[in-house]
Amino acid sequence: MNSDPGWAEGARQWQEMVGQSWSKMLSALQPPDLGALSTALQPQAAVHFDQDKLAQLQQDYLQQAQALFARGPAAADTSDRRFAGQGWAQNPVAAYAAALYQLQASTFTALADAVQTDEKTRSRIRFAVDQWLAAMAPSNFLALNPDALQKAVETQGESLAKGMANLLHDMRQGHISMTDESHFEVGRNVATTEGAVVFENELFQLIEYKPLTDKVYERPFLMVPPCINKFYILDLQPDNSLIRYATSQGHRTFVVSWRNPDASLADKTWDDYIEGAVLTAIDHVQRIANAEQINALGFCVGGTMLATALAVLAARGEEPVASATFLTTLIDFADTGILDVFIDENFVRLRELQMGAGGLMKGQDLASTFSFLRPNDLVWNYVVGNYLKGETPPAFDLLYWNSDSTNLPGPYYAWYLRNFYLENKLVQPGALTVCGEPVDLGRVQLPVYVYGSREDHIVPIHAAYASTQVLPGKKRFAMGASGHIAGVINPPAKKKRSHWLREDGQFPPTIEEWLEGATELPGSWWEDWAAWLQGHAGKQVAAPKAYGRSTKFKAIEPAPGRYVLQKA
Repeated sequence: MNSDPGWAEGARQWQEMVGQSWSKMLSALQPPDLGALSTALQPQAAVHFDQDKLAQLQQDYLQQAQALFARGPAAADTSDRRFAGQGWAQNPVAAYAAALYQLQASTFTALADAVQTDEKTRSRIRFAVDQWLAAMAPSNFLALNPDALQKAVETQGESLAKGMANLLHDMRQGHISMTDESHFEVGRNVATTEGAVVFENELFQLIEYKPLTDKVYERPFLMVPPCINKFYILDLQPDNSLIRYATSQGHRTFVVSWRNPDASLADKTWDDYIEGAVLTAIDHVQRIANAEQINALGFCVGGTMLATALAVLAARGEEPVASATFLTTLIDFADTGILDVFIDENFVRLRELQMGAGGLMKGQDLASTFSFLRPNDLVWNYVVGNYLKGETPPAFDLLYWNSDSTNLPGPYYAWYLRNFYLENKLVQPGALTVCGEPVDLGRVQLPVYVYGSREDHIVPIHAAYASTQVLPGKKRFAMGASGHIAGVINPPAKKKRSHWLREDGQFPPTIEEWLEGATELPGSWWEDWAAWLQGHAGKQVAAPKAYGRSTKFKAIEPAPGRYVLQKA
């Protein structure tokens, strides 16, 4: 055991302080206190522990704690990057604090997993515990973070002053800075692909992009991005722009740029967005290109909206879309991953009471929810860097886009929660009526390309694959490595990651069974998708010399337009 009395006394004080804090947290595992976390996390079933299992966990914890204290100063697990800095290894109290925290965290995680209750309640308890554990890490506190303290000494307090300035700046702007936002300007160094707005209404602008080839395919191509984000995730930089890539492949490309809703749109519904946006965009692309049919792509919620719109068109006996691509899209909401912890009748009813008849779901509230799905990476990492160390986060276009949040109309959002997340009605024939038409995806017979990301925490890969089970037309499915955004935005030239394809045309019930017959291939899935889309694009014709068509659809303003510039 370490004989330094100063270290021993400091360690004992730290152990006592942490022990008291964690004792309070242990009592918070009881159902009444879990309910205090939020309405969404109230347990819906009885919660109890197997006493033998609990006794074993307690015994394991005491043995490991005694062993840790007997060893004296011990380095934490450096695979946890929160404690990987030199200061944690060189400072005995900090090393002990980190090691003890990791022991406490593993014990509480095991406790959460050992709860005897239904699966949803267990997931909620695990989610709540994960949030507490992330918040209580010693790295988040200035007095316990040796790297932050060392920087304060080296800069003679300047880092602390800068950290306070960063905190005040973020309080004024309403969100934690994940990147140096001063480096970016939409239309100047992000969203720069050349094009023009050729139509607009109160919900969206329709952008047409300048052809990059002498000839284009006769069927134009429409992209419907999610309205909970801004479209330029598809056009961050020239070398990773899916918009530019599609244009370079010879497609006459159009994109929906959503308006950022304000009070004037607070009463808009799901029906309004399907009829007044998605169906209107399809119709106008047809008219501008003078095309009998178009090809369409939906990304995330944009894909859910596109699927709904296609069902409405099918009910009307119309087939203006020749093929559809769905990128990380939920159509069957049976498996919604971590987001399911928020969804139950009480939560949805609360949202309906708050905004079902009018109001706005604030973009920052949505952004915060998604950030706390990965709290260590997307919240506390920036608290430590920005505020404790006084650092300016590096410029990163994807994180700039991630911080550029958008509002949603309350009625749209509340309807979406109930009918899709809670009741999963989109896959139930006739269960929904949208734009006056019964929704039945079984009537959507067009060919589809479905893409899912293996590590996606917003649209789990099982849920992305589930679309193959409900869409009856000819299908192709691709799985890419990485997550919700990085898996999609993966241009071939980067030669990064990998993807999986299956060539026998079989779509068994589960992704695991599909993978048994799939082949892993290096690089991006974009080239496979491009070849598939080409097969549905028709013959090539001369590229248009001007945006729009004649005098009826003239260029209104250059891309990216003004709607995308609106702030939440």
